[in-house]
Amino acid sequence: MDIDTAAKRLAELGNRTRLEIFRLLVRGGQQGLTIGEIQARLAVPASTLAFHLRGLVGAGLVEQQRDGRKVWCRARYDVLNGVLAFLKEECCVGFADAPAVPGDERDDKVA
Repeated sequence: MDIDTAAKRLAELGNRTRLEIFRLLVRGGQQGLTIGEIQARLAVPASTLAFHLRGLVGAGLVEQQRDGRKVWCRARYDVLNGVLAFLKEECCVGFADAPAVPGDERDDKVA
């Protein structure tokens, strides 16, 4: 995953309403929830919910599937796991190969 994709996905989850929607969908499991169920559980106006779902779907964090008149929404666990893996991929590797930062107060110079 590239940094721009990760930033977009994290930005979508950085909004309180979208985070509440995503957490609710995680609770709903693989079956997911209909848009009506999400709206009823979170008491979010339909237009507001549509706006936030569009952001989550656009970022790939939520998938939607139409079933007759109902639209089911599901959290994309694979995408969330990809974002988490991106955040952790360089965990504890250190900075041996990185150039020194001029003026860095942490250098090992002795006065």
